Amino acid sequence: MAIICIVLVALTLRPAIVSVGPLLPGIIEDFGLSHTQASLLTAIPTLLMGLMALPTPWLARRFGRDAVILGALVVLFAATGLRAVAGSIGVLFLTTVGIGAGIAVAGALLAGFVKGGYPKHAALLMSLYATALALGSTIAAAATGPITTAAASWRLGASFWMLPVIIAIAAWFYIRRQGTADGRGATAAISYPMPVRIPTAWLIALFFACNNIIFYAFISWTAPMYVEFGRSTTCAGLILAGFTLAFMISNPLFGVLSRNEDRRVALAVSSAIALLGTLTLALDPDAMPMVSVPLIAFGTGGAFTLALTLPLDNTENAEQANAWNAFVLLFSYVIAAAGPLLMGYLRDLTGGFNLPLWLMVGVSVVMLGTTPLLKPSHHRRHVAD
Repeated sequence: MAIICIVLVALTLRPAIVSVGPLLPGIIEDFGLSHTQASLLTAIPTLLMGLMALPTPWLARRFGRDAVILGALVVLFAATGLRAVAGSIGVLFLTTVGIGAGIAVAGALLAGFVKGGYPKHAALLMSLYATALALGSTIAAAATGPITTAAASWRLGASFWMLPVIIAIAAWFYIRRQGTADGRGATAAISYPMPVRIPTAWLIALFFACNNIIFYAFISWTAPMYVEFGRSTTCAGLILAGFTLAFMISNPLFGVLSRNEDRRVALAVSSAIALLGTLTLALDPDAMPMVSVPLIAFGTGGAFTLALTLPLDNTENAEQANAWNAFVLLFSYVIAAAGPLLMGYLRDLTGGFNLPLWLMVGVSVVMLGTTPLLKPSHHRRHVAD
């Protein structure tokens, strides 16, 4: 039941972000936003996934991990609903902050839940978690466009994603009621500092940041980019769904194949696939999007699962995993917020998506270059010292 509840929560942690892509043309028209301003609808949640990682371990110690996750889901539900009825730019962005905060807190604590309850199966369960995230993304990407078209309004397409959050709230209410002293319901009092003096932690954060820059940039701009190329909203949404579907397929695949704690080969393979995809798309974005776009997602999907597991590989218990996870999320998501923002800004600056796509190629190169350095034994030497 706990595993089912993890999946139900994970399914809700991306639709409010992913659905923005198909909704952007309508939102831009309604509020008169520039591409740079519109990119904030994805950049703000991504930024908050980093910033909220800082106080989240304290909140878990103070109020209990499962109670905080439950509260975060309630905030996500309320903000998603209020965004759909926003009447001004200020309310639109304020509700976006609420969405980002809810997603950030719940996502940051689920890794500690896995580490505390299932330490011997962390890689498998994190791949399952990542797959559920991607499944929620795929459903949102594929369904938002048709819902919006049928309703002739972006607002119904936005409010629809309140429904799965209700189920997630019920699921985690069950987890909280069933909580026991083994870490499933209560959080230990021991506090671990963030690993700011451990080089491996910085390298993991850098790798994860590059991967998330690519992911959130394409989540934000794939659908609007292909609408600009002349595709229909539904067709552009299906191209985005191809991205999230490939991401979902690669999540468990790399999780299952990577059985050793030294995951550098798998990390390099996934990064190389992402680089091949970004390079193919940058050379001719309109030639074969149903190949190049999913290729990017397949690489970043595998890298995402592995990157989620890296902090767990370097820690000994749930509280320490929360500290490492908070550090990695803080650093990586704050930087990753620049992905959609830079793509939107460069689109406004140059009048096209050519330069933004080559920027993603450069980020892919950095991500691949980091992989030989991600050896978990670095941390163990520091612990021994």
